[in-house]
Amino acid sequence: MKKTLFVSGSIGLGHVHRDIAIARELRKIAPVDVEWLAAAPADQVLRNAGEKLHPASARLVDMTSIAETQSARGRLNLIRYAMSARSRWTGNFELVDGIMGHEGFDLLIGDETYEISLGYKKQPARKKRPFVMIYDFVGVDAMSNSPLERMGAYLWNRRWAGGGAGRRSYVDLGLFIGEVEDVPDIGFGPFLPNRREWAKSRCTFVGYVFDFDPARLSDVGALRAELGYDGSPLVICAVGGTSIGRELLELCGEAYPTLKEAIPSLQMVLVCGPRLDPGALEAPRDVKVAGYVPAFHKHLAACDFAVVQGGGTVTLELTALRRPFAFFPIEGHCEQEVCVADRLARHKAGIRFRQSETSPARLAEAILEGMRSPAQWPPIRSDGAREAAEAIGALL
Repeated sequence: MKKTLFVSGSIGLGHVHRDIAIARELRKIAPVDVEWLAAAPADQVLRNAGEKLHPASARLVDMTSIAETQSARGRLNLIRYAMSARSRWTGNFELVDGIMGHEGFDLLIGDETYEISLGYKKQPARKKRPFVMIYDFVGVDAMSNSPLERMGAYLWNRRWAGGGAGRRSYVDLGLFIGEVEDVPDIGFGPFLPNRREWAKSRCTFVGYVFDFDPARLSDVGALRAELGYDGSPLVICAVGGTSIGRELLELCGEAYPTLKEAIPSLQMVLVCGPRLDPGALEAPRDVKVAGYVPAFHKHLAACDFAVVQGGGTVTLELTALRRPFAFFPIEGHCEQEVCVADRLARHKAGIRFRQSETSPARLAEAILEGMRSPAQWPPIRSDGAREAAEAIGALL
């Protein structure tokens, strides 16, 4: 039995669901005992899933809280967030390295755990066990003309690119959640390597990872009956696992009267997630407001239209479920504004908006148009959890 420490390190909730899916597939092909390190809100998802949470999870730096304090009115500059969070990363690295060195773990898996990869890059002699690093984007981009932000992006990319082509000794297996075309075919910056070539030399591309089978969620009527919805048109609006999207949910509520006038039987649900207080949200009386919703993918599969932030996981889930949707990348968040948006454009999925430029009337118009237009994009690959598990199993 191989003892594995899985660190689900990204902010919000999107990544922890795919991490659970990978762990479940790994258990099918290899004798592994998986223990988890995760901060809020991902720790609660792991508990609800019956996974074993390491007691040291309580000592992890809460990256979600840092992101929330850096945000304002639906904006989060990813470069500034990374710079401010980096000073807190040393503690996380020391915590993980101590566990790996003293508790008999055979393998370390980290999902976007840059603090761990940077720590072992600086001190490779400290790494005693194989390390698997999971990515879903490569490189960062400045989202303004600020010289300080542009310099920060360049310095971050130079550190990311490292010595160029060739596998780094401190990452034994790199897994990229997605396809080769999801990595921009551009350089990290002046005199730095090409991002796509870097990823091809460092990573195994496994496709997209879901903790559900999209093919089993095609019966909308049965789903609605299971979830307690009637047959009326249903719009789901959600902002994921942070409190950054409060203004977006309130924008959806402001669009509701126009939608209700056009479709009197319309149902709208605002999903606050685990970090927003549903009682504090300003919403029309007839709009249902919910907090954290387990098995949320079922609600997405049951809806006629969804409005979400530009998170990489929820937008991929809607793409795989082939439900029409509008997405609002967090402004200043280069992963969402560039990587996720470009991927959706390649798949021809979703309608992109900027929150600061969208009125309630314009959003209502887009929802009505989208509800009349079934998804036209082709199915996407959804077996990434198995592919990732097989790659990890081969390393074990």
